[in-house]
Amino acid sequence: MANDKFTAVGMNIAEKATMIWNVADMLRGPFKPHEYGLVILPMTVVKRFHDCLLPTWQAVQDMYEKVKHLAVIDGFLTKASGYQFYNTSKFTFDKLLADPENIEANFRDYLAGFSGNVQDVLSKFDFDNVIKRMVESNTLYLTIKEFNSPKGYLGPDKISAVDCGYIFEDLVRRFSESFGEEAGAHFTSRDIIYLMTDLLLSDAELSHAGNVTVYDMTMGTSQMLSCMEERIHDLNSEIEVTCFGQEFNPSTFAIAKADMMIRGGKEVELDAY
Repeated sequence: MANDKFTAVGMNIAEKATMIWNVADMLRGPFKPHEYGLVILPMTVVKRFHDCLLPTWQAVQDMYEKVKHLAVIDGFLTKASGYQFYNTSKFTFDKLLADPENIEANFRDYLAGFSGNVQDVLSKFDFDNVIKRMVESNTLYLTIKEFNSPKGYLGPDKISAVDCGYIFEDLVRRFSESFGEEAGAHFTSRDIIYLMTDLLLSDAELSHAGNVTVYDMTMGTSQMLSCMEERIHDLNSEIEVTCFGQEFNPSTFAIAKADMMIRGGKEVELDAY
């Protein structure tokens, strides 16, 4: 089995880390260093959702106009978006930045346009109170502008699911350390993850098509689950992988759920316990 994947971090992650810490510089003063994650973690998740949905934004707008009078519309809109989630707001990040005077109201409208499963992700961050603080400190517009820069692009055509997961893991590590916590409490490096998955699969019988269940009771941002699914499909692409995960920390659970939704896996169940 190839072992080059854990070294294939590349320039993507370095660029995103630079952009993220530029945002942290803007937050200095209104937010204390240990609070930077309250802004940057949910904004990174929102921007990932935004960039995934951007290519089908107009298709979703058109479909929404056709079906908004119906009692059940989720199926039409997820089909139009190409994901298990969607956003019906008329705003994109470009449109938000075009109207700085109404940035708070428009940004809230944008967030409210997300489907229910994304609303559940955002609720885990307590993002509403964070937005209020950003408005009071005049940092909301600047933060959106920084995330909308070319280096802030997080679309799947440039940032793979694995790399984006690794970016999230790195963010959690940085902000956990700002609280004085050890990195290992929230972060497992990619080389260790792949070693663990290879050890677990060393005696597995995966030559025939079927279903394999993977469970992680302390999943963090779910990278163990995604890497295990990736390794299994490396061995046999015909196998269906069902993932189950649990996580106590609300923020990391939200990141895990967002990652799973974006990767499009329907065979997954996540719980916050």
